[in-house]
Amino acid sequence: MLSTSWIFWALLSAGFAALTALCAKVGVSTIDSDLATFIRTMVILGVLGTILLATGKFQATEGFSPRACLFLLLSGLATGASWLCYFRALKLGDAARVAPLDKLSVVFVAILGVTILGEQLSIKGWLGIMFIGLGAILVSLG
Repeated sequence: MLSTSWIFWALLSAGFAALTALCAKVGVSTIDSDLATFIRTMVILGVLGTILLATGKFQATEGFSPRACLFLLLSGLATGASWLCYFRALKLGDAARVAPLDKLSVVFVAILGVTILGEQLSIKGWLGIMFIGLGAILVSLG
């Protein structure tokens, strides 16, 4: 079933990320990029809050450990910093060049996943990561 497939959700995420870049580029054309990031964040909070209320998930607190909360806090801080930088880059550059360079995060995640989390990649996996990095750089350089 598609709704339980990580591939389905990852591709859907990629599609929404593409829409994010295009809509954000238009959105930041006439306002400050930090204000645009704030507005985007408020929309996300509203949508997620509505989903959590509608599904009754605000009560689900199992799994809340100090460690989990710390890493979610750090993830939130990293997300905020990423969005601020991304919107600033979109304000200053072309979406078709900013978005691919932003996707170097795929390369960074692979390297950090292996070195910090102990994950493993095959030779084909590393070759793919190399091509992603090279492609992102080539596209961003125009």
